[in-house]
Amino acid sequence: MLERTVRIVAIILSAVVALGFVLFALDDVERTSDRKVEEIASYQQADPTPAGEREREQRHGKLREAIDDANDILLKPFAGISESAGSRWVQRGVPALLGLLVYGFGLGFLARFTRGRG
Repeated sequence: MLERTVRIVAIILSAVVALGFVLFALDDVERTSDRKVEEIASYQQADPTPAGEREREQRHGKLREAIDDANDILLKPFAGISESAGSRWVQRGVPALLGLLVYGFGLGFLARFTRGRG
């Protein structure tokens, strides 16, 4: 029972992280190149500033903002690793990859471990 619960949590958390990155990528592809980098970077970080958060809320709908907020919470432990990178893709990609490793692989391993102990 514990194995199944941990496995489901791992899948859900991994799906939120992956969906958050895919939505970021779609936004970035649609964005035109004449916008200021600072204007974009403030709300596209894995752990945005309060001003960036408000700007993101204005740009996205309620469902998208809920996904973004959940993604922010899940990636907050990893956001500092790449925050000084010059590329938005690195700023978002590295935390997303680490999140998938921890939540997907790590919790999946924990689920298999609990099966052996149960």
